[in-house]
Amino acid sequence: MAAAKGNNKALVLTALLIGLIFAELDETIVSTAMPTIIRDLHGLSLYGWVAGVYMLALTIFMPIIGKLADLFGRKKLYLTSIGLFIGGSIVCGLSQSMEMLLVGRGIQGIGAGGLMPLAMVILGDTYPLEQRAKIQAAIGPVMFLPQLLGPTVGGYIVGHISWHWVFLINIPVGLLAAAVLSIGMREARGEEKRSIDWAGAFTLMLGLLSLLLAPVLIDNQGLSWSSPQVIGLLVLSLLLFALLVRIEKRAKEPIIPLHLFKNRTVVVLSLFVFVLMMGLMGGLSSFPFFAQNVMGLTPTASGYLNMAAMAGAIPASILIGFLITKIAYRTLFIVSFILPIVGMYLLTQIGVDTTVVYIVVTFFITGIGMGALFGSDNLIVQESVEKEHSGVALSTVQLFQSLGMTIGLSVFGSLLANNIKSGVMDLSDQLPPGTAGTIATGGIPAGLAPDLVEKVRFAFSDAFQNIFTIGLVFAFVAFGLCWFLKKEVLKKREEGEEQALQQGA
Repeated sequence: MAAAKGNNKALVLTALLIGLIFAELDETIVSTAMPTIIRDLHGLSLYGWVAGVYMLALTIFMPIIGKLADLFGRKKLYLTSIGLFIGGSIVCGLSQSMEMLLVGRGIQGIGAGGLMPLAMVILGDTYPLEQRAKIQAAIGPVMFLPQLLGPTVGGYIVGHISWHWVFLINIPVGLLAAAVLSIGMREARGEEKRSIDWAGAFTLMLGLLSLLLAPVLIDNQGLSWSSPQVIGLLVLSLLLFALLVRIEKRAKEPIIPLHLFKNRTVVVLSLFVFVLMMGLMGGLSSFPFFAQNVMGLTPTASGYLNMAAMAGAIPASILIGFLITKIAYRTLFIVSFILPIVGMYLLTQIGVDTTVVYIVVTFFITGIGMGALFGSDNLIVQESVEKEHSGVALSTVQLFQSLGMTIGLSVFGSLLANNIKSGVMDLSDQLPPGTAGTIATGGIPAGLAPDLVEKVRFAFSDAFQNIFTIGLVFAFVAFGLCWFLKKEVLKKREEGEEQALQQGA
């Protein structure tokens, strides 16, 4: 399955960017609007499931859509993904109950599971390597823009129109992206009949559902990682993944070809993004809580500290896009991922006297290192596998990235909550009755005596130091994995094959 000649590259790129930015923007807008939605639909008990259902659907269907795109065409599956995202937006926008909203978010998640990986694959079919390196290097950091615009756009829509339009605005935008892609992209289609590995797809879905339900239940039902329900789900997921391997060995068109896991680059990058997302994103995601309760920043100011990371990531990503076809990508990764180690170490030193400047510098350093990932990982995967497997290969690596982030958010969230609770409970005899529990779950209440506020802030900073120390360990592990990448310069497949033949002669 290949893109036919005659593509309008500018239209294809425009359509993909529209779809990607608005899919990402939807997440941040929805999170901003959620307090109003919860109040209107009386759904506080299901609050956490709104994000949980979306991430479950996105992660579960990502590799399946990637494989179907390899079988039946990237354009067809990308348009289907846009259609699902629009359909889910309509259900959400017309919701009169939390249950209906959750159904819509699930449908949206399925569509979103195809948008990012297929966009990268379509770019690979449309642009030559050097142009694609520069384009993909810029796309990763551009995905930060929705995080900056989301709170403002979401607040305006909720305040001046209605929260329903948080979702309904996706309809014209999605239709525009679909129309532009339909006009700009041509795809040559084979006429041969292709089989679908339904048994593998169903088993993969159940395995991922069992695995990802564990952190979702911990976040939303108050369970612990040692609870029988969570352990049961994790054991069930292992059994299902073992069954999946048996199924895939016999399948004519396996949903996840096992030969991908013989590909050194795919395996190393999958482990790398899993460890990195679990450790760094799991630790950094809770930082706004520190900024508000220890540094005394407003929620808006604490959220916009992420701009420092973006300020480092954007130029680094663009630079990597220029260098990756000239310098061995293992070298680029080794040099770049020293910086997240430095950043995490600096975060282990934070305390009650930490300044905004210190955090901005720390996030900027970390962002520079992360720019290497935004600027190269998708490109490396695409050029490391056969073209007919690029969709499922890219989806598989992004699946590990999503798994790492989902599990990391839950694990680090639980660890932080336990650390804060332990520190605050040590002060319970000095605090007003019932205050310790409130602080452990919701932050420092107003009206607390200044000397007690100072002691609580020290307890918070100790808890965060422990969290970032664990994150530092993950940063070291990720850095170690960089050394297992191939020491080769990224080049077109044809060039690589020709060079190999010359060396063999």
